Amino acid sequence: MADRIQKIVTKLPGMKSVTDVWKTADRSLGRGDAAFVADLAIALAGVYASDAGRIWQYRSVFDYLLRLLATTPGPGNVAQALRLVSSTEAADRKLDRYAASLLASSQPAEELAVAFTGHATEELRACLVHELVLRGVDVTEAPGIAGWATSPHWRLHPLGWLPLALSELEGQPDLPSYSARGGSHSMPYGPPANREVPRDDRAPVPPVEETTTEAVAKATGVAVTNWAEESNGRIEARVFDLAAPLEAESVPRMLLALGLKCLEGAGTKKAALSVAACPPEHPWRVLFAAASTGGAYNSGVRGAYGRLAAWQSVAGLSGTEQGCGPEEVEASARACAWYAFGADTKWFERVAWDIGLVAVSPERRRLAMLAATDTD
Repeated sequence: MADRIQKIVTKLPGMKSVTDVWKTADRSLGRGDAAFVADLAIALAGVYASDAGRIWQYRSVFDYLLRLLATTPGPGNVAQALRLVSSTEAADRKLDRYAASLLASSQPAEELAVAFTGHATEELRACLVHELVLRGVDVTEAPGIAGWATSPHWRLHPLGWLPLALSELEGQPDLPSYSARGGSHSMPYGPPANREVPRDDRAPVPPVEETTTEAVAKATGVAVTNWAEESNGRIEARVFDLAAPLEAESVPRMLLALGLKCLEGAGTKKAALSVAACPPEHPWRVLFAAASTGGAYNSGVRGAYGRLAAWQSVAGLSGTEQGCGPEEVEASARACAWYAFGADTKWFERVAWDIGLVAVSPERRRLAMLAATDTD
């Protein structure tokens, strides 16, 4: 076996196609030899991981081998996938997040309990807990998982802030599906249908004062930060105090009066502004998709950290005080009036990844907005 692996490792950079390597892995796993698949991936990582950006063959084969192990049912496959991502050659925090998403999508919770007793990092375990929560698993009752998930020792981990069950705000999140050969996910962007707020040019617009700070803008936009940092995205996150309560019918005109970069030139027939009222579940769903699955040229931060980022952006938009728990964030979000907006301006790319969200506080004297766009 070692000779066969070494032969593949040596020849890999010169291959014009890697499908034969995929087929070799398929046959090995079909014979029950998951160890070969993991050994091959570890050997490849040991030689090529540091130069992965240049060697497409390595990226393609390594990803296929990990997906094959993680998405093919079987306890031996789970153990070997964990051995792979925990190896010195491959270990990486982003890989932990990715592996947790793959495993939770395809393996039953009882098979994943080995991650909490065997070789797995705390990062992978934390991610796996919340990837399972996102898929409706009661981790507080899952044998082999509940003890770790409910223990206090990991509450200082960033993901320790999240609840161990889905809230009503989260509903049933849109989650990616995976196979050895790829994956797919939904793209729930754009205003919701049939809830448009008509523009009324006679509606009163109160005087405003912008109160955006760097900290607030960062917190509000955290769910789409990956679009700007890893793809071609742009973000605009701003907060305004209003001198008088803002009525729902005044929201479209108010948005046009704020001097937003994303709406520059909007309001004409060629760049009509659309504004739709929406329940708080809509922004959470959109923000979770943006954070977890990424934009045009990246894959996001995966489910667990995408869940955290969506909560953080909702907290920023709703004006929830820093340090509050999920219950307080949800209560604050439900007390706000929410709107989704869009316009055919030069700022928005109008490809597939466009977000426009507004939250108006319960007393209608604070307006927070977040716009994001990305393109390939």
